[in-house]
Amino acid sequence: MKITKRSTMLLGVATAVLLATAGCSGGLLGGGGDGGDGGGEESGPIKLALVVPISGSSAPTGAYMENGAQLAVDEINDDGGILDGRMLELDVEDEACDAQQSVAGANKAVSNGAVVSVGGYCSGATLPEIPIFEKANIPMIIPAANSQDIVNQGAKNVFMINGTGKQQSTAALTFMKDQGFKTVALVDDNTSYSKDINTETAKQIEEDGSVTVALSTSVTPGESDYSAVVRDIMGANPELVYWTGYYQEGGLIINQLMNAGYTGKIMVADGSVDASLSEIAGAGAEGVYATMTQTPDTLEGAEDWIANYKEAFGSDPGPYSTQSYDAVRLAAQAIEDAGSTDGDAIIKALEAIDGFEMFSGPLKFTPEHTLSSGGFVILVVKDGAFVLEDDLS
Repeated sequence: MKITKRSTMLLGVATAVLLATAGCSGGLLGGGGDGGDGGGEESGPIKLALVVPISGSSAPTGAYMENGAQLAVDEINDDGGILDGRMLELDVEDEACDAQQSVAGANKAVSNGAVVSVGGYCSGATLPEIPIFEKANIPMIIPAANSQDIVNQGAKNVFMINGTGKQQSTAALTFMKDQGFKTVALVDDNTSYSKDINTETAKQIEEDGSVTVALSTSVTPGESDYSAVVRDIMGANPELVYWTGYYQEGGLIINQLMNAGYTGKIMVADGSVDASLSEIAGAGAEGVYATMTQTPDTLEGAEDWIANYKEAFGSDPGPYSTQSYDAVRLAAQAIEDAGSTDGDAIIKALEAIDGFEMFSGPLKFTPEHTLSSGGFVILVVKDGAFVLEDDLS
C-alpha cells in the first residue's frame, strides 16, 4: 500500500514515539456484500462499516471514533485511494450502546455493502453484531470494545486492536500492587464489558494473593441514586474502589462517595475515561486513577496528528479517536495485501500482519486475534483532565 503525504509525516513521528506508543500510515477498505459472501464489488467505492454510539449517553465517544475514522478515510482518498484508485466510504450506523439498536445498525451496514467493519464501542452492543458480520463474511476490526466475551466467541472474522478486559485487569492489579493497596472494592454495572473486568480482576487478585477484595458488587445503570452501593463501600472501608462501568454512573458514584466522606482512592476502567466524568463527579474526580489505553493527549509525538484532527473537525480528539483511525488504516492495509475485498482474503491478510505501525506500537495478532500486548497505562485526573500517571513499563 502506498504511503500518503500525511503518512510519511506520521511515520516520522512513529520513530520518536515507539518508546511510548505511536505510528501511522494510510488505510482503507472494500466494497459490497449483501449476499452474505463478503466478496464485495470490483469497482466503485469501498465501504467500511462504523457502528458506534451516535445517540444516547455515549454519543460523545462515538463522535470521537467517527472523526478519527473519517480522518483516515480522507487521508487515504486524498492520496488516491486503494486497489488502483478506489475511494473509501464510511457507513456510520448507530450502536447507541444498545444490543437491539446495534443489530439494526449492523444489518443495515451489511445491506449497504460494507466489506469490513471498523466500529464497536460498547461490548454489550458489539457482541450481537458478531454473528451478523460473520454470516456475511465481513471482517471486524474492533477499536474499542474489549470484553473477554468477545474473545471467547472464537469468531474467525473478529480482530481486536484495543487491549482485552483480561489485559486491563492485569494492568489494574499491577498498579494496585505498585501502590501498596491491600484492600479493594470492585463495582460494576452488570454489562458484559464491566462485569468481565470485575470478574477477571477478582480472579487475578485471588490467584496473586497480594490484595484482598473487600467488596464485589454490581449496580443498575441509568439510575441517579447510588446511595445503597455507597453505604456498602463505606461499610467495607477499602483502600481503593475500582469502578469498571461507564462514566455516567461512575461520575455519580464518585460524587456520592465524596459526599459520604470516603477518604480512600478511586480508580475507573477505560469506559469512564471521558471529560464528562469530571463534569458529573465535580471536585471528587480530582486524583481519580484510570486503567486505559493511551489517549491522544497522553501520546508522545502525536502533536501533528492532533493538529490535523483539530483542523478537520474544529475540536480536540478524545478517547478512541486514534484507535478508530488505526482501524481504518489497518483495514486498508489488509485489503491491499489481499488484493481484493473478498472477506476470506482480508481475514488471511489480517492474520499475517506483522509489525504494522499503530499508535499502540507495532501490531501482530495473537492466535485469538487480540493484541500481543494490551498497551494499558494508568491515567490520573488533574485539573479536570486525564493525564498519564504510570506507563507500567
